[in-house]
Amino acid sequence: MTDEKAAERGLRAGSFLQAQDFAWALFVAVLILTTPETNHNATILLILIGAFEIVEPRLKLFTSRRGKIASIVLKMILSYLLIGWTHGIATYYYAIFLIPVVSTATSFEIAGVLVVVLLSAAAYFSFLLPVFIDYSNFELPSDYLSLMCLRASFYAIVAFLVYQQARAKRQEMQRTEEAAKRLAESNRHLRQAQASLRRSERLAALGQLTAGMAHELRNPLGTIKASAEMLTKDSVKRRPEVMAEMAGYIVSETDRINGLIASFLDFARPLQVHPAMADVRVVMEDVVRQHAELARSREVTVEVKSETPLMFEFDADLMRVALGNLVQNAIQASAPGQRVEVRAEQRDTQVMIFVTDHGHGIQPEHLENIFNPFFTTKPKGVGLGLAIVAKIVDEHHGNINVFSEPGKGTRFEMVLPASQA
Repeated sequence: MTDEKAAERGLRAGSFLQAQDFAWALFVAVLILTTPETNHNATILLILIGAFEIVEPRLKLFTSRRGKIASIVLKMILSYLLIGWTHGIATYYYAIFLIPVVSTATSFEIAGVLVVVLLSAAAYFSFLLPVFIDYSNFELPSDYLSLMCLRASFYAIVAFLVYQQARAKRQEMQRTEEAAKRLAESNRHLRQAQASLRRSERLAALGQLTAGMAHELRNPLGTIKASAEMLTKDSVKRRPEVMAEMAGYIVSETDRINGLIASFLDFARPLQVHPAMADVRVVMEDVVRQHAELARSREVTVEVKSETPLMFEFDADLMRVALGNLVQNAIQASAPGQRVEVRAEQRDTQVMIFVTDHGHGIQPEHLENIFNPFFTTKPKGVGLGLAIVAKIVDEHHGNINVFSEPGKGTRFEMVLPASQA
């Protein structure tokens, strides 16, 4: 057997054997060893009682209400036999009836507890019947009946005390369960409200996007129309170079419209997030490689700072899109010779991804609008890149923050949960 298998078997044994099992075994052993006389029947019954107390919690048979009743009845029978085989009313095991009494007090309401207490007392006093006592050879002491009543009264006292404690514990558990249900219901309503809010935000963004799309399409359509009108003029038809220039305008503006529509569809299309356990460093390195040519052309250095693998649940394809937009913006905002840093780290249950540049920064009045669709300060920008980034982060149940100071640079922070469960 290997060490791992031995450890696994030891762990299973430790979880199977519990402290109360050793307590019951010790209790039975002490009773057997301290018995004033040799009585094999009593020894067997004591072993049976201890074994049943150890085995009972592990048997599903005794978890139902009927099973618990059967368990208590069996304990009463074993207790009755033990007293019967150890001198009846003169037994030193009279307290054994506390076992079924306590079991009842921990599992049933007061009516059931009273029934078992009365049955235990009746069973104990039943040994006064002639069938158990040979009155020709036995004389009951005058104060013995009082002693028996005192012993039986302890059944009721212990039962009531245990019942009070068990009832308080059951009520506490019930309150805890109700609180947990209320919390779960509250969380469900909160998730529904958050989902509704996200739907409302998407609809609002879609309305804003549609208005922005109409505005952005107006300019290239105007250019196309003007170029087409110029091509219909006789004076232009006799000048091939002007016709070629007008045709070039039409082609370039058509490409611009196609780009606008593609960006519009990328933003408006519902995202299908497929989270899987992956290393975000691999994604970061892929993005840096994809933008290596842009970085070289602008003489900007892009570095990945995370040295160790960072595994968590995310959609790698969507994260490439989000990081790609941030890295591209950082490179374009940087001057020649400057550096862009891409870094990730885990903080408790969250993963932080940073994209930092040291470029011209963002004006304070623009910070509130940079994630809005079609907002851009670039002469030829569309204004959907950061809006798509924010959407991807939102679909991962995260949030994105930006810190910028004009002339000193900008840092974007994506805060994502380490698990999408």
